[in-house]
Amino acid sequence: MSSTETNRTYVIQTLGCQMNVHDSERIAGSLDAAGYIPAQDGAEPDLVVFNTCAVRENADNKLYGHLSFLAPTKKSRPDMQIAIGGCLAQKDQGTILKKAPYVDVVFGTHNVGSLPTLLERARVEQSAQIEIKEALEHFPSTLPSRRHSAFSAWVSISVGCNNTCTFCIVPALRGREKDRAQDDILKEVRALVAEGVNEITLLGQNVNAYGVDFGDRTAFAKLLRECGKVEGLDRIRFMSPHPRDFTDDVIEAMAETPNVMPHLHMPLQSGSDRILQAMRRSYRVDRYRGIIEKVRSAMPHSTITTDIIVGFPGESEEDFQATMDLAGELRFLAAYTFQYSKRPGTPAADMPDQIPVEVVAQRYTRLHEHINEVSKSVNQDVVGKKLEVLITDVEGQRASGKSRDFRLVHFDAIEGMRPGDLCEVEIAAAKPHFVLGNGSPTNWRKTRGGDAFEARKKEAESKGVLLGIPTLKSIPGK
Repeated sequence: MSSTETNRTYVIQTLGCQMNVHDSERIAGSLDAAGYIPAQDGAEPDLVVFNTCAVRENADNKLYGHLSFLAPTKKSRPDMQIAIGGCLAQKDQGTILKKAPYVDVVFGTHNVGSLPTLLERARVEQSAQIEIKEALEHFPSTLPSRRHSAFSAWVSISVGCNNTCTFCIVPALRGREKDRAQDDILKEVRALVAEGVNEITLLGQNVNAYGVDFGDRTAFAKLLRECGKVEGLDRIRFMSPHPRDFTDDVIEAMAETPNVMPHLHMPLQSGSDRILQAMRRSYRVDRYRGIIEKVRSAMPHSTITTDIIVGFPGESEEDFQATMDLAGELRFLAAYTFQYSKRPGTPAADMPDQIPVEVVAQRYTRLHEHINEVSKSVNQDVVGKKLEVLITDVEGQRASGKSRDFRLVHFDAIEGMRPGDLCEVEIAAAKPHFVLGNGSPTNWRKTRGGDAFEARKKEAESKGVLLGIPTLKSIPGK
């Protein structure tokens, strides 16, 4: 009997970056199309999918920890299936089955749409299936999708990466950069807006290198401007650019296109030129600083967020202090900080002068505390000012949302207010990770995004299904 006839249920656990989140939406969409349905909260699913990461710290430990937790359930319910996809699956392949022989399917980053077929094959043949493609089968955004949000969506403009950072294994797992045609991207953007989406994030491993496939260095700036012409699209964001490829025409497009948000997430990784060179990051601090200065000159109220790695091999106290100093100088709204850990298959893993774990942890704590101080200072800049907020959550009398410049805002809800709507909030207080509103918001505007959320909620309530992708927390422990 096929999965369509049995209405098998599923959950997906996403480990890793935004590309993985986007892929999980496509995995869920493929499962929906094959007749699977999302598992209800608290119910045991028939299928558990792990979409894995090979870059983030302890990614493999997290996966095998989850698998160990599921082992007793799999033993008592052998018909329950477990599938492993994503970067770790692409890298480890057969190793996963050696460590967890009860896994049913292992699939890679290039064939996320093949999961339903592999699951059926594993069920019929009563044996594990491994299918790792070395080249992309379908661009992720061409596959069906179950989006996390009714009003906010990812649109993938490229996959893969042509950089050779010594700490990163992404190019080996996702391949060389492959760009989508602009017409295909805009067609998807318009289709999403027609469904009620009013915020879109353009996604790529290195978005501002977009155009490398067809030899146009100005392609990303052109794409931003074309997205700005899409009627009904309130907000456009993008991530993540690389300082090496960041050009002035992109800054101009950001500043001159009203629905492109005044926020830039651009990874720094280190504030030391010596470490940047060892990382093979192909830019230096002055180049990075110059980009930020140009962005702030063109958009005085813009905010900057970044990624920083602590404890890269050979990092001295002086190198680390340079990172601390630059974080304070550039006043990041937020920095996503990571403790360096060896990733097998990367040049950095074999470098001399690996930093002791306890030193890395101590530096990480110092940087984290410093970034919190900087972030609070940046958030204090808007106390007493009004921010336009896209509402993302309403719980009783409290609501939350994101400002145009990417601040998390908590404020008092108004009856009838919905996620996806827009309003203005006067800021009363600042914290490191969010700002607080003063009283009720003003200029509340119902949007097509709010309509889409309300329609999806009503449909979910009538059919008894979940709004978004069900996650691993739905599985009760044995």
